[in-house]
Amino acid sequence: MRAEVLKGHLDLLLLATVEHEPLHGYAIVETLRARSGGAFDLAEGTVYPALYRLERRGRLASAWSTGTGRRRRVYRLTRSGRKALAAEREQFSHFARAVEAVSGT
Repeated sequence: MRAEVLKGHLDLLLLATVEHEPLHGYAIVETLRARSGGAFDLAEGTVYPALYRLERRGRLASAWSTGTGRRRRVYRLTRSGRKALAAEREQFSHFARAVEAVSGT
Protein backbone atom coordinates (compact mmCIF):
# COMPACT_ATOMS: atom_id res chain seq x y z
CA MET A 1 0.00 0.00 0.00
CA ARG A 2 1.29 3.45 -0.86
CA ALA A 3 2.61 5.45 2.08
CA GLU A 4 0.47 8.43 1.06
CA VAL A 5 -2.66 6.37 1.73
CA LEU A 6 -1.60 5.80 5.32
CA LYS A 7 -0.85 9.43 6.10
CA GLY A 8 -3.19 10.61 8.80
CA HIS A 9 -4.08 7.05 9.82
CA LEU A 10 -0.79 5.82 11.26
CA ASP A 11 -1.65 6.89 14.81
CA LEU A 12 -4.91 4.94 14.64
CA LEU A 13 -3.11 1.83 13.40
CA LEU A 14 -0.38 1.99 16.04
CA LEU A 15 -2.72 2.71 18.94
CA ALA A 16 -5.07 -0.09 17.87
CA THR A 17 -2.16 -2.51 17.60
CA VAL A 18 -1.20 -2.10 21.27
CA GLU A 19 -4.77 -1.75 22.52
CA HIS A 20 -4.99 -5.24 24.04
CA GLU A 21 -1.39 -5.97 24.97
CA PRO A 22 1.93 -4.19 25.29
CA LEU A 23 4.31 -4.88 22.39
CA HIS A 24 7.85 -3.99 21.45
CA GLY A 25 8.50 -2.06 18.25
CA TYR A 26 9.30 -4.96 15.94
CA ALA A 27 6.29 -6.91 17.23
CA ILE A 28 4.12 -3.88 16.40
CA VAL A 29 5.46 -3.90 12.82
CA GLU A 30 4.84 -7.65 12.52
CA THR A 31 1.35 -7.43 14.05
CA LEU A 32 0.36 -4.64 11.65
CA ARG A 33 1.62 -6.73 8.74
CA ALA A 34 -0.18 -9.87 9.91
CA ARG A 35 -3.51 -8.24 10.79
CA SER A 36 -3.61 -6.42 7.46
CA GLY A 37 -2.76 -9.48 5.39
CA GLY A 38 0.49 -7.83 4.34
CA ALA A 39 -1.10 -4.57 3.20
CA PHE A 40 0.60 -2.59 5.98
CA ASP A 41 4.23 -3.59 5.55
CA LEU A 42 5.69 -0.54 7.26
CA ALA A 43 9.37 0.16 7.61
CA GLU A 44 10.72 0.43 11.13
CA GLY A 45 11.96 3.88 10.12
CA THR A 46 8.32 4.92 9.76
CA VAL A 47 7.02 3.21 12.88
CA TYR A 48 9.61 4.15 15.50
CA PRO A 49 9.41 7.94 15.04
CA ALA A 50 5.62 7.68 15.28
CA LEU A 51 5.88 5.60 18.47
CA TYR A 52 8.23 8.19 20.00
CA ARG A 53 5.83 10.99 19.01
CA LEU A 54 2.84 9.16 20.52
CA GLU A 55 4.83 8.60 23.70
CA ARG A 56 5.77 12.29 23.94
CA ARG A 57 2.08 13.15 23.57
CA GLY A 58 1.16 10.78 26.39
CA ARG A 59 -0.75 8.35 24.17
CA LEU A 60 1.74 5.54 24.80
CA ALA A 61 4.00 4.68 27.68
CA SER A 62 7.06 2.49 27.39
CA ALA A 63 9.39 0.52 29.59
CA TRP A 64 12.42 -1.64 29.00
CA SER A 65 11.83 -5.37 29.07
CA THR A 66 14.45 -8.12 29.21
CA GLY A 67 12.06 -11.09 29.37
CA THR A 68 13.51 -12.80 26.30
CA GLY A 69 17.11 -12.10 27.18
CA ARG A 70 17.15 -9.13 24.82
CA ARG A 71 16.55 -5.63 26.05
CA ARG A 72 13.50 -4.21 24.24
CA ARG A 73 11.31 -1.15 24.70
CA VAL A 74 7.71 -2.28 25.17
CA TYR A 75 4.87 0.13 24.42
CA ARG A 76 1.46 0.15 26.07
CA LEU A 77 -1.63 2.29 25.62
CA THR A 78 -2.26 4.94 28.29
CA ARG A 79 -5.64 6.25 29.46
CA SER A 80 -5.08 9.27 27.20
CA GLY A 81 -4.19 6.86 24.40
CA ARG A 82 -7.48 4.99 24.84
CA LYS A 83 -9.40 8.25 24.50
CA ALA A 84 -7.33 9.22 21.47
CA LEU A 85 -7.92 5.80 19.91
CA ALA A 86 -11.69 6.16 20.33
CA ALA A 87 -11.53 9.62 18.73
CA GLU A 88 -9.32 8.35 15.87
CA ARG A 89 -11.75 5.49 15.21
CA GLU A 90 -14.70 7.86 15.08
CA GLN A 91 -12.85 10.23 12.79
CA PHE A 92 -11.82 7.39 10.47
CA SER A 93 -15.33 5.99 10.40
CA HIS A 94 -16.69 9.39 9.39
CA PHE A 95 -13.99 9.69 6.71
CA ALA A 96 -14.68 6.21 5.33
CA ARG A 97 -18.43 6.87 5.12
CA ALA A 98 -17.79 10.13 3.27
CA VAL A 99 -15.43 8.43 0.80
CA GLU A 100 -17.97 5.67 0.20
CA ALA A 101 -20.73 8.25 -0.37
CA VAL A 102 -18.64 10.11 -2.92
CA SER A 103 -17.16 7.08 -4.68
CA GLY A 104 -20.38 5.06 -4.73
CA THR A 105 -18.85 1.98 -3.13
